[in-house]
Amino acid sequence: VCRAQLPGAGCFQCSVTGLGFEASSAATIRYHYGSWNDHLDASAREEWLVAGPLFSIKAQPGAVRAVRLPHFVCLAEVDVSECRIAHFKAGSMTLEKPTKLAAFYAVLENPSFSLLGVVWRRLRSTLISLPMHSLVLIFQQLSAANTTLHLYLIPDDNSVKQAIEKQEMDWNSKLIPKPSPLSPLFFGCTYQVSSTSHVEITPEPHLPFCYKSPKEQQLFVEIYIRNMAEEIWLLMTDVRNDTLVWKVSLRSGRIGASTDTRAWCPLGAAFVKKHKTELCFRIGRISPILLHLQDANVINSDEEDEVLSQRTRHKKNKALLQLVERKGCEAQEQLYRILRQMDKFLVSDLEKSS
Repeated sequence: VCRAQLPGAGCFQCSVTGLGFEASSAATIRYHYGSWNDHLDASAREEWLVAGPLFSIKAQPGAVRAVRLPHFVCLAEVDVSECRIAHFKAGSMTLEKPTKLAAFYAVLENPSFSLLGVVWRRLRSTLISLPMHSLVLIFQQLSAANTTLHLYLIPDDNSVKQAIEKQEMDWNSKLIPKPSPLSPLFFGCTYQVSSTSHVEITPEPHLPFCYKSPKEQQLFVEIYIRNMAEEIWLLMTDVRNDTLVWKVSLRSGRIGASTDTRAWCPLGAAFVKKHKTELCFRIGRISPILLHLQDANVINSDEEDEVLSQRTRHKKNKALLQLVERKGCEAQEQLYRILRQMDKFLVSDLEKSS
């Protein structure tokens, strides 16, 4: 159970869970993850799709003006009117329309607390109707022979990510830094893992993309590299159309006397660095990009004002790129993902020019 002691009025966000609160006064809030499997019954699952973690929250009445519940649905080309916040109380579920829907969270004003989480109405019987933000998690088993990796493909849900990390730590594994997939993925689709070098992938090189409760065993593939070369590329493609959705470079390194695979090349960071000059001239409307970056906690409002204070579009774009460059690879990766959502033709044109 997490305990937040908010000092007074203001906006606060948990760095571990992504859960946020807009407090009207000092407050003590207790919260922890709940289980969708324990509360969302089979009939409800036929109509509603889990779209974020479920939280059990307790707070003094009236102390919280609004709660920000994280979700992993990509809002590009999605009917946002189908989003609801599921509220479980006394064994029954009620559905509330969010006050506001941002890129990575839904806001509910004047909430009454118990169990809350974001769901999305299924528009068709098939699952592959909503684009989802996703994560690729890679762990190296430190006690295994040569280089043995576990690769997971999951929705961008911290509750699932933390459950996997805990299990892998019990298996004496080390988390390796990784980029996110290049574009939103779809539940119900299968993605194939491959490599430019000879590796053994078991039990098979295919991963279905789906939501599984943090309490369930998550799906993964094991990648065995007998002889770690100077550089190995891992790739992931959508089996429906053979489209590349993820690509990463894995290089050998040294920790003590053992080989470690800690040096990775995030594609988004490489893209921003390589095309910085073109982006300065070709990025169009910058305000929506800044809004998405602020929603993702990459920049704050002062930094947004700093960028917007520049006199010309070129200078605004240059200030933005310098800002995310200072913040490192993760910030550049977020900018890349946002650009892919908001101006996919620009990104595509620059990638083709490479």
